[in-house]
Formats: sequence, structure tokens, C-alpha cells
Amino acid sequence: MTTPTDAADETATDEKITLTFMCVRNAGRSQMATAFAERERDRRGLGDRVTIVTGGTMPADSVHDVVVEALAEVDLDVNGREPQHVSEETLADSDFVATMGCSTLELDGVDTDDWDLDDPGERPIEEVRPIRDEIERRVIALFDERFGAPDDE
Repeated sequence: MTTPTDAADETATDEKITLTFMCVRNAGRSQMATAFAERERDRRGLGDRVTIVTGGTMPADSVHDVVVEALAEVDLDVNGREPQHVSEETLADSDFVATMGCSTLELDGVDTDDWDLDDPGERPIEEVRPIRDEIERRVIALFDERFGAPDDE
């Protein structure tokens, strides 16, 4: 049986992994998860080991304005990012895929998790903040599980 500590020890090597965050439009939740994952990757010095991918099955034209605003409040800048399409090949090549409450995705050999989160798209900022904060919590927990808690804690 592998414990979370064992999993962290196993990934303490130079193994490269791909984390993918996706939803249908790639305009809200997956963009927030990606921004937090990029921050965690950089904060933990994992830039050469962790690739972060984001995409949607039917991407929107732009990231939701309220998502840009909510992330700016926590010093994350996604202004100018564009939603991207994510292919089945990209998903299959990932080590971990988080869907945002909009999928029953199952991929052979890929660790998947559906983060059942409300869509922030047409909500006021007051309703988006708790969604943002929950995504941040889940991303940090994902990094802690895979890489161990950062040394500065």
C-alpha cells in the first residue's frame, strides 16, 4: 500500500510529470487552477519537472472577466490568456487530469479527479471568491500530495 508520504518520496526524483486542468470552456475554473498550479510549481522550484496544461473541449473566446478580476485580487495575472482546446491525446499523455465538475472522464493509466465546482462564469465577484479559494486549496493539496509540503511551512 502506498501512503501519501511514499508517493511524495517517489516523485522526489527528477521524474517529469504533466498536470492538466480542464473544463468545457476553459474560461473559468480550469484557468484559475492553472494559475495556482503555475504559482505552486514556481514557488516549489519544480519548473523543470512539472508541465501544466489547461484546455477545454469547447473553448470560449476569452477568459471570464470576473475570473481575471478574482485572480488579480490574489496577485495572479491571467489577463490576455486565451482558452485553448485540449485533445484526447494530450489528456492521455497527462499524469494527472482534474476536471472542474463537468466530466466523467476516465483515462487508462491517468490519475483523474473531478473537482465538482460551481462555474464562476456569470457570477458576481462575491460568489467567485469562494470558488477561487477552494481551487487554490485543492491545487496546494495536489502539490503537497505529489511533492510533499514545501520547506517554508
